[in-house]
Amino acid sequence: MFIRTASERDLASIRALLVETWHATYDRIYGAERVAEITDRWHSIDALKVRLTKPRSEFLVADDGTEIGGMAFASADGEGAIVTLLQLYVLPRHQGRGIGGLLLDEVIDSFPEARLIRLEVEQENDRAVAFYKACGFVEKGSAPSPGGGETSVVMERPLG
Repeated sequence: MFIRTASERDLASIRALLVETWHATYDRIYGAERVAEITDRWHSIDALKVRLTKPRSEFLVADDGTEIGGMAFASADGEGAIVTLLQLYVLPRHQGRGIGGLLLDEVIDSFPEARLIRLEVEQENDRAVAFYKACGFVEKGSAPSPGGGETSVVMERPLG
C-alpha cells in the first residue's frame, strides 16, 4: 500500500471502508443499529467531501492500486502547533500489516510545524488504544464519547 492524498473519486470507497470498519469495531460497544446511524451521519459522502477542502487539514488514503485499505484525516489548530488526528481506520482484513503506522507517519510529516499530535479513542477499543501506545502516545485524560459509549481516552504525542 502507498499513502496519498484522498480525492473526490475515493469518497465511495472511503465510506465503504468506514462503514465496514466501524461495524467490525463498534457493533459490540454501541450495537449495530447505533453504528449504522453514526456512519450514515458522520461518514456520508457529503460529510467526507467537506474534509477534502478543509483548511489546515490532511485527508489521506492507503491504496494498493485496486483497493483503499486505510484512511486518515487530521487537522491543525490556527497556529499549526497542535494537530488533532480525527480519523485513522484500516480495513479489518488489512490490520496488523503496518498500514496504520504508515498513515500516522504521513499525517505527522504533513504538519512539519506541529509540536503535538492529539486524538481521542473509545476506551473500549483495546486494539486502537494499544496501537496508539505502541506509536508513542500517552493517555492524558478522558472525554465524553461522541459515539455514545462510556468514555473516550485523550492521548497525545509530542512532535519535533
